[in-house]
Amino acid sequence: MATEDDLQAFASSKPYQLPALADNILERGMSLIGTRYRFGGTSEKSGFDCSGFIGYLFREEAGMNLPRSTREMINVDAPLVARNNLKPGDLLFFSTNGRGRVSHAGIYLGDDQFIHSSSRRSGGVRIDKLGDRYWSKTFIEAKRALAMAPTATTISRN
Repeated sequence: MATEDDLQAFASSKPYQLPALADNILERGMSLIGTRYRFGGTSEKSGFDCSGFIGYLFREEAGMNLPRSTREMINVDAPLVARNNLKPGDLLFFSTNGRGRVSHAGIYLGDDQFIHSSSRRSGGVRIDKLGDRYWSKTFIEAKRALAMAPTATTISRN
């Protein structure tokens, strides 16, 4: 498992493109606010569930194929990030069903906010505050999946 030190070494050892990738992902995500929630959904047309939304953005904007479910996504081999060290683009994982297992995920925006595809009740793709009691209480961990991104030169734009 990569540590914060590994992350520093990684960051300084090659052209650091994470901020640019994060910007692209978040910009695209923001343009999808209001897209409806749909269990199993992975597209703008049909709607997204939480992992479908994240997978879509990372595939389209960073050329990365993340696992399809939150249960698999939380196990990606990416550096764990402390809550006080979050950067835009980091994946956030939550246990929202009270069983202690991961059941929801979002993408950190910065400034204590994250974007996610929430339940049908709360209107699909939206922004919430990580500091809100509900999200604070259900937060499990965060990972810097962008650290595994291919370098920008290998990303093809279709």
